[in-house]
Amino acid sequence: MFYGWWVVGACFIVALYMGGVIFYGFTAVFEPIAAEFGWSYAQISLAASLRGLEVGLLTPVVGMLVDRWGPRRLIFGGVVIGSLGLMLLSQTGSLGVFYAAFILMAIGMSCTGSTVMMTAVANWFRRRVALATGIMICGYGSGGLLVPLVVQLIDLYGWRMMVVILALGLLTVGLPLSLVVRHKPEQYGYLPDGERGQIAGGDGVSATPQTKEVDIGAREAMKGSVFWKITLGLMPKFIAVVTVVTHVMPYLSSIGVARATSGLVATAIPLLSIGGRLGFGWLGDRLDKRRLAAGALGLVALGLLCFELTPLVGAELLVPFFILFGLGYGGSLTMAGALPREYFGRTSFGTIVGFIWGIGILGTLVGPPLAGWVFDHWGSYQGVWLALAGLAIGGAVIMALLPPAGSAKS
Repeated sequence: MFYGWWVVGACFIVALYMGGVIFYGFTAVFEPIAAEFGWSYAQISLAASLRGLEVGLLTPVVGMLVDRWGPRRLIFGGVVIGSLGLMLLSQTGSLGVFYAAFILMAIGMSCTGSTVMMTAVANWFRRRVALATGIMICGYGSGGLLVPLVVQLIDLYGWRMMVVILALGLLTVGLPLSLVVRHKPEQYGYLPDGERGQIAGGDGVSATPQTKEVDIGAREAMKGSVFWKITLGLMPKFIAVVTVVTHVMPYLSSIGVARATSGLVATAIPLLSIGGRLGFGWLGDRLDKRRLAAGALGLVALGLLCFELTPLVGAELLVPFFILFGLGYGGSLTMAGALPREYFGRTSFGTIVGFIWGIGILGTLVGPPLAGWVFDHWGSYQGVWLALAGLAIGGAVIMALLPPAGSAKS
């Protein structure tokens, strides 16, 4: 089997664990922490914003480092730092310690995040990059499977011991898998997609592709309008996803939905996103990626409208919500990796994607605390989801109006 698929598999599992524990699992400890310390929803939500700020600031740096050092070192370091953040979280006794733990976890997430994983995959694939990216990024969606486990561990041992258990599990799973990931295939005598070409053996292992790929440097890409259109088009996705994932269980509890049911909804969102990641990945190698990105953001908007109307219509709207939102969320993630690969190539892929994701993640500083502030002041989340739906529609329009690939410098 082409070694690129081993890279995809290793990245998938690390993404699954990091996504499930640090990203999706946060909603399960939201209410226990609020009950223990009496902190407001806005104060607790600020931790998600700090995580977003840290990741947003670090992602461009990580993108440059992964182009220079390769993904293995970053993933190894990210696993260690992320586990230290979890251990610190288990010792939380004040807001300062709570926020410090999230800063450490944010560093760990940056080093094992989508920028690093997408770069690892994009270096090994060209013709099948959308499918490979879709499979790999399903790891983050599959992390939703860990939410019921997190809830059960909290019920059995309390939230502090649960965090310790997950920190030890991260070291056990993540460190060995980081050693599987390799940088560029040419360094090991391969070519992207397993294509054949001139291969030199011995210490100077290298490979020369038979077809010329697009190759646009990071500085040149950022001078063009396409880079900024992709960045602005994706930003609503970042804001909406982080806000929903952070507040889904508190929101549903506020409208009378049982905690067990809201936990299932929180699990269903990333699981349904797997269908979007795989489906849009398969379609992305066959159809226009711009239209697919626009369609994915449109699904996000429709899902948010259902979420907004749930208290008025009834809990039955939760089903179309997590189907539409999950599929759109997953599809937009896959396109966020496939589009830059198609427009700019892979030489500076990590740096370019790092800046796209970094800028987008900075937008998440607004969503979670604003939603928490709205609830603290009005006792309701109404209006928040409608505003996010409007942003997603704006992003879909930007994506639909992107020029064809090959116009990255325009």
